[in-house]
Amino acid sequence: MSASQPTLVFLHGFAESREIWSDLLPGLPADYRVLNLNLLGHGTNIHDVRDYSMEAQARYVADKLQAAGVGKALFVGHSMGGYVALAFAERWPERVAGLALVNSSAYADTEEKKASREKNVAFVERHGVEKFMESFIRPLFAPANREAMGRQREFLEEIGKATPADTITGGMRAMAARPDRTKVLRQAKFPVLLVAGKEDVAVPLEQSIAQAPLPPVAHALFLADVGHLAYFERPAETRRAIVDFAAGIFGL
Repeated sequence: MSASQPTLVFLHGFAESREIWSDLLPGLPADYRVLNLNLLGHGTNIHDVRDYSMEAQARYVADKLQAAGVGKALFVGHSMGGYVALAFAERWPERVAGLALVNSSAYADTEEKKASREKNVAFVERHGVEKFMESFIRPLFAPANREAMGRQREFLEEIGKATPADTITGGMRAMAARPDRTKVLRQAKFPVLLVAGKEDVAVPLEQSIAQAPLPPVAHALFLADVGHLAYFERPAETRRAIVDFAAGIFGL
């Protein structure tokens, strides 16, 4: 693949890995170059990580793009991956061709959310990652999907259980500490796509609705019977939204 090809960069969420996109990526047009990364502390990228902040993750992504010879790309970020993409766009807006936030938000954590994350940190420190994942993943699916998508739930639980405890606790504290980045959306000189689940417990529907009108150019897809995992719960619609969004940007 050529470095001059239109490039899509996929960024997974917290306690996930690049494998979450395995069902979605094969359906993308061959015209695109795809960079599917493991963020710091996740997947196979677990060695010598000292900083789990969204800014550190964004610097890591920037380094990977530079090494791949990519100057500008469309970023697709799920949940924490969206937080990382927003941090990247804040620092290097000229390198962003488009931004797709999948079950993600530019808003900072509320005080209630910060307290919940700290409670989860304490649970992990007391009981371990495996026990935490047994209760963490299931509520991320919409109620209608929790039993029907047992295979997908187990897949995510396995990824989560393989994630180091330092990544889990460091990642939760880093997400709690991230600033409000709605300014990035308001000042965006690139189009933005929002994919939201109407039953998302991690990014509430009202938050997704509130951020939808912020970018000068925005597209939004609100999915019924979808929680925090649109790429699993409605994969065809999520893929189509991303493909159409990319086609509008790159003219392919």
